[in-house]
Amino acid sequence: MDKIAGAIDAFNEKFGFYSSYLILPLIVVVVWEVLMRYGFNTPTSWAFELTVFLYGVHFSFALAYAHKHNTHVAIDVLEARLPARPRLILRIVTNAVLFIPSIGMLTYHVCVMAVNSWQQWEHASSSWAPAIYPFKSLMAIGFILFFLQGLAKLIRDISALKETP
Repeated sequence: MDKIAGAIDAFNEKFGFYSSYLILPLIVVVVWEVLMRYGFNTPTSWAFELTVFLYGVHFSFALAYAHKHNTHVAIDVLEARLPARPRLILRIVTNAVLFIPSIGMLTYHVCVMAVNSWQQWEHASSSWAPAIYPFKSLMAIGFILFFLQGLAKLIRDISALKETP
């Protein structure tokens, strides 16, 4: 099981690192829109929508990486005061009772949403009308990786509990 957790960790580490570069096209699009809107008084019809898509993919790809590195917002006042073994037990219980079911259901529904989008060849209802199904698919991949990272953390915590007196 530790090999599976290690493989998930390694993949999400590399995936998170490389997907961080999605911020670059996002910056380019925002700068272009600001330049066109305020410099030439000719706003684009596509830039805002593209920034929403790029940021959504960037955000969903970052979920697993942030979870791996414990950088999500957390209120750990109680957990920080506990000794090692009760802290591990608390993390295992909250992961198994809260994280896995809730993120599992969210991941499932995001995947269903992506499949439905492909079945309908969904496009935005704007004048630009870009295809939405590729972006929904990429966001589903991000949520799948987030869910897998939660499983990897659960596996690691269970292994650590076995070794903690």
